[in-house]
Amino acid sequence: MNKTCTDENIDNQGMTRRKLLKMGLVTAVAGIIPCETMAAVSKYLYEERALCVYNLHSKEYIDVVYWKNGKYDKNALNDLNYIFRDHYNGAEKKMAPRLYDFLYAIQQKLECKDPFHLISGYRSPATNSKLRKKNRAVAKRSLHVKGKAADIRLPGQSIKNLRRVAYELKVGGVGYYPNSNFVHVDVGRVRFWRS
Repeated sequence: MNKTCTDENIDNQGMTRRKLLKMGLVTAVAGIIPCETMAAVSKYLYEERALCVYNLHSKEYIDVVYWKNGKYDKNALNDLNYIFRDHYNGAEKKMAPRLYDFLYAIQQKLECKDPFHLISGYRSPATNSKLRKKNRAVAKRSLHVKGKAADIRLPGQSIKNLRRVAYELKVGGVGYYPNSNFVHVDVGRVRFWRS
């Protein structure tokens, strides 16, 4: 059964002593640190990060908390890596956790309630080479091969808006493909392009 990506689904445990202490710390620090810095600090105090992803090729869905209690959950990362596998040959790779953080940040900024539609995650070197022969726009040294990129869309959001939010975050590369109806995001250097 598909769930939606909302904080209610992710964190329904109520107030804990740890949360209360963190709230106290945030309140105390808020009085002495500028708002911009406070916003950056508070995102690291949040206990859980979750992703909702639907793989368009395999028809598989995942709604998983991959970060909790200050660290990545290895089992959840493995589950995400499986969803992000090469859909041409089933090859898997350990994806960069920063990519998942980038996607999480996009979902938060857009107040997402629907899963990302994953068009392409990991690409094996063989798949990348095969795609490059068909389309020269496929990068020879694609970050998909390194497990650092994803091609996505988000139901309920225009790809123009998705691209804008991804670019504003300045986490990595953002490619805009309006004719193919997707946005490429990666955790390489910050850059922007349009196809």
